[in-house]
Amino acid sequence: MKRSACLIFNPVAGQSDPEQDLLTIRTLLEPEIDLDIQLTTPEIDAGQLAKEAVDRGVHMIIASGGDGTLSATAEALVGTNIPLGVISRGTANAFASALGIPDAIEAACETILGGITKVVDAAMCNGKPMVLLAGIGFEAEVVEKADRESKNRLGMMAYIVAGVQQLREFETFEVTIETEEKVVTVTAAAVTIANAAPPTSILAQGPAGIIYDDGLLDLTVVAPQTRAGAVASAYHLLQTALRGDAAERDDIGYLRAQRIKVTTDPPQKVVLDGEVIGTMPIEVECVPGGLTILVPETEELEYSDKLEGLPELTVEQKLT
Repeated sequence: MKRSACLIFNPVAGQSDPEQDLLTIRTLLEPEIDLDIQLTTPEIDAGQLAKEAVDRGVHMIIASGGDGTLSATAEALVGTNIPLGVISRGTANAFASALGIPDAIEAACETILGGITKVVDAAMCNGKPMVLLAGIGFEAEVVEKADRESKNRLGMMAYIVAGVQQLREFETFEVTIETEEKVVTVTAAAVTIANAAPPTSILAQGPAGIIYDDGLLDLTVVAPQTRAGAVASAYHLLQTALRGDAAERDDIGYLRAQRIKVTTDPPQKVVLDGEVIGTMPIEVECVPGGLTILVPETEELEYSDKLEGLPELTVEQKLT
């Protein structure tokens, strides 16, 4: 007997031919899976379609589109135990990369057909489900500048152009980070709280190799004091992430915790899983084992915190 699944397909994602993409997916999957195909529209997004599928009692959901489509679908599945299959067709494809899922349609379909499920963490950010990360400051400004029109025209270059534009407006802010164990106050340009993040999400890569099934969140603080320092720290994060090494600059710090509260002065914009959601403060809590997803097997990684060297740093240990 065939398995069944709801396929949520975003026809405007990425820059490829959506009709050909859908045909390829159907050709690869339908011999083994009965697909209930649901297309997103400007009025009905992936999150709504996923919630409706959950209410119908589906056994599996497959999402095909960009990071917004995939994250919205995943958010609807947090805590349900319904497996999620991922077929990326977006600009950045950070969701698939973060979870080690191939972004070629054929390879992604092979992963789905292989039926290898893995329970991974999710998170809640100000009451909203979070699968990837929350970015505070620089990253949120860049995402806001890289709008849909520029991404359609430039692809990944849209983020680079937006980053250069934002660098011209380089500013720092005071940030207070509170975990279960400590309160950290520091002057920074960017703070990122990641549940999962690919190497290309460089502002999340203080520890490198974000672990997405350990019950903990990974926070990275980037605290350059000049534009030149910002460029140098970003380049360092990219190089160390690609090597799988932790950052070693004094203006980059990182820690892990199950719950994290962040406030800033002045208030900063926040981007959650690729969408700007407003301004500070935010509270993020990991939901261990909150999402069941079809992913290739990965190796275990080792990790330790690093905060020493950050400018204007104070750390207050909490009493237990």
